Order: sequence, then structure tokens, then C-alpha cells
Amino acid sequence: MRRAAAKKAAPFEQGTSEWSQRRLLGILAAAVAVAVLLLAGLAYAVYLAIAGIGDETSANTGVATGETVRSTVARGAAHRDEIAAVPMLTVPESAAFPPAGSGTPRANAPEINVPTGTGVNGPAFVVTGFPHTPEGAVGQLAQIDLAVLQSMSLSTAEEVYNAWALPGGVSAEDWWITASVRAFLSSTGMGEVKDPSASVSLEPAAALVKGTDGPDWATVCVLMKVSATYKSEGQIAFAHCERMQWVGGRWMVAPGAPPAPAPATWPGTQLGHEAGWRAWSTDHTAEPAHPGDTEEEH
Repeated sequence: MRRAAAKKAAPFEQGTSEWSQRRLLGILAAAVAVAVLLLAGLAYAVYLAIAGIGDETSANTGVATGETVRSTVARGAAHRDEIAAVPMLTVPESAAFPPAGSGTPRANAPEINVPTGTGVNGPAFVVTGFPHTPEGAVGQLAQIDLAVLQSMSLSTAEEVYNAWALPGGVSAEDWWITASVRAFLSSTGMGEVKDPSASVSLEPAAALVKGTDGPDWATVCVLMKVSATYKSEGQIAFAHCERMQWVGGRWMVAPGAPPAPAPATWPGTQLGHEAGWRAWSTDHTAEPAHPGDTEEEH
């Protein structure tokens, strides 16, 4: 499914900054009236990540809608595979867009306290220094995503993945974030980097800890609010889950098959709550990781 993201999108129509409704429906399979060209590229990446799963908005049997399990003692590869593979709530592609009318955010959504890092750039200029906790893994994954998606560059995606992924997973080319960048650039006709006149900004809006296996491994998910500007502006939600492992004093992308796709729901909505997302709250009290910290367990 992640390899499918590498397929080239239909060429864009010259002389317009917007996709027609018919073209957008063909990409998203959702009733979206109109979207800016840049945003359509991001929406296409979201669609590819969840295509083939269905478009029901209710959970199926065995679907994870939040944290599944926290293990204080590591149980091994099979248990980790089980945690990562548990399917998450299936939602329609239209759920990623800001709701209109009655789709108001929940006022009392549960929160997840995500610690801040040290603010120091680690490998590939990714902010690091997050503590040795599952919430620290959430914070580190968010920074990995931010570094790649804000640049929208294939070379940056490869550099970041090679610096932050342990051996035994997918290749840099097949990493879902790389595939998302490739789909975005392809569908917008921008080559290998985004157009200088375009801008993409991301804000971590929600997250969840899907499960852990001992203190050094966790599957975590982040939900980003993306604002894209290219002659006009649009917004979309972008969701991403990864296995994370504590190695050498930092959280890294762990080996193994990528986790089940995360539901891309607009932050704060009832559907997002049902999917298990917890509102992002910054925890300034957690002690960050220090360069001298080492891995306790592999």
C-alpha cells in the first residue's frame, strides 16, 4: 500500500491553481467541492495511505481506538508485530478536511502531555532531546515528520530517514513519509522539491500511544494540522504512526513492518475522538534526554 504512493498522479491542468471537482473526486473519492493545487497533493497522499481499507466511519472488530497496551517488560518481536498491526478506525477521506457547519470541535477532549525536547538539532537537523518515555517517542516522531514535510524535498526525506531509522525496516524510498512527499510533488508537478512560492506549515494537534513493549519500544501516532499555501490557502489533517525504539540516548524509527495506517481526522472532531486521538498538550516539566543517556534494553 505504501508503494502505491509512488505512482505518478494525473498531470495537473496548466493555467489554473485549483483542481476541478471532478478531478478532486477522482483522487479523494470524497465529496469535496474544490481545493487548491498544493493541498490536493497532500490529500492525495492521505488517500493513498488509506485506500483499499474502506470508507466506513465506525470501528470494526479488533480496531484500536487509542492505546492498546503498555508493557513494562519486553516480550519480543511477535508482540511488537501484534501491536503495530492492530488496525485503527477507518474513516472517510473527507474526514481529513476542516468540518463545516455542525462539525464543531469537542470542548473537553482528552489530552496527551508531550514533552519538549532540548531544542538542539540532532542528526539531519532534526530537533531532539526527548525523554525516555512513550510520550517522548511521540515528540520525537513529530519532529521527524516536521523536518521532512515542511521541506517537501525527496533528498531531505532520504537524509532524515537514513539518520533516524534503524536497520530492518523499509527503505528510505519506501518510507511512507517519503512516498507522501513524492505523491505531493508529483501531483503538483513541482519536480523533486516544492516550488519556492509555495509554503507548507505543520502543527502537531493530537497524538496517541498505541502500545509499548518494555521501556525501549513503542508504537506511537501523531496527527498534524497542515496549512498549505500556493496562490491560495487550504488545510488538511495528516496522520502518521511509527514503531519507535530507544537507542543511544534517542528515539529512532524501529525495525519491522510499518504500523497500520492512522486515521486522518480533523483535530478536535467527534470522529477524531472516536479514533482515539488525544489533544496535544505540551509538557514543559518532563526531563529531556541528554547526550550521555544510553539504551537500557534492545
